[in-house]
Amino acid sequence: MKGICILGATGSIGVSTLDVVARHASLYKVIALTANTNVDALYEQCLEHHPEVVVVVDEHKAQVFEEMLKNSIVSDIKVLSGVKSLEYVATLDNVDSVMAAIVGAAGLLPSLAAARAGKTILLANKEALVMSGDIFMQAVAESGAQLLPIDSEHNAIFQCMPAGYKSGMRTKQARRILLTASGGPFREMPIAQMPSVTPDQAVAHPNWDMGRKISVDSATMMNKGLEMIEACILFGMTPDQIQVVIHPQSVIHSMVDYVDGTVLAQMGNPDMRIPIAYAMAWPERFDSGVAPLNIFDVRRMDFEEPNLERFPCLRLAYRAVNEGGIMPTVLNAANEIAVDAFLNEQIRFTDIPVIIEHCMDSVAVKPADSLDIVLEADQHARLVSKQIIAGLIH
Repeated sequence: MKGICILGATGSIGVSTLDVVARHASLYKVIALTANTNVDALYEQCLEHHPEVVVVVDEHKAQVFEEMLKNSIVSDIKVLSGVKSLEYVATLDNVDSVMAAIVGAAGLLPSLAAARAGKTILLANKEALVMSGDIFMQAVAESGAQLLPIDSEHNAIFQCMPAGYKSGMRTKQARRILLTASGGPFREMPIAQMPSVTPDQAVAHPNWDMGRKISVDSATMMNKGLEMIEACILFGMTPDQIQVVIHPQSVIHSMVDYVDGTVLAQMGNPDMRIPIAYAMAWPERFDSGVAPLNIFDVRRMDFEEPNLERFPCLRLAYRAVNEGGIMPTVLNAANEIAVDAFLNEQIRFTDIPVIIEHCMDSVAVKPADSLDIVLEADQHARLVSKQIIAGLIH
């Protein structure tokens, strides 16, 4: 049996991962689960999967969770708290695979710790690569870790790459990646109406069940911008080799265009258990629990070029990767602060790219050649973004 640690167990990816684990209980043993504050969901997961250790990052909630465990059938579970504990459980000796599903920059350090420890990393946290691409990939190479992408698009690309392909390789056989996007809930909304978009509207994704932050990123297409940056790093491509394609049906999850004119596409129902199961079973395959795709129900598949006036966040992502250095880190940090402000109804939906661009304009580009520089850039960009937001509010 393989031991698995799930970072971000109570989020949508964590829940889907545990569903797949339950279907293959003879192959996987849950060693560690982590959550930020959602102790109720974590408790139910512990009752079913009985991990050896859990991390509740929030210290107060960790105390609450310990009280919940007392006199229960899982009272023997070890409870830890604090962000450092995330790195600890990601590097335990009996952990073979780490599902890195913590959203945002908070997932960087534990994901990097798993890479340095030589684990098999099931990477659902795109920000880890956006912020520290070269550093992360160097850690993978030096430790012999196995990096398997979980984002449906990158997992699809990985499946369409030549036999024997490993993340980080540059293959001369592939000349272009076609990175698909649903277009989110506002693909056809008149642009003049977009300033009045509410948080509830923005998180109502038409095809996927995702958390609030990622759902907003999908609505602005920043999610696709971050995925484009991640694809550059994962597949050794330049930004001009990655074409974003709006595909509203979300049946084709991405495509690889080969030098001989062949285009390979990975298709399936829009359910994250498919890429999770693929990565967990790799290089084999096993049941994900997802119903087979009925191609007759699909009936048609549409493809559109993204409108950068409607989706300026995508333009900013291409700018960030082309400028390089710390700029992808700045982009990500500014976006996290702006999205949080929008969800808290402090700013308008259309203010999100404005804040990000102002932040990028105010930060000088420099090489991201150490983790300290990356983390410093992240914190500086967050401070600058908050100051920009304060100016908008007042």
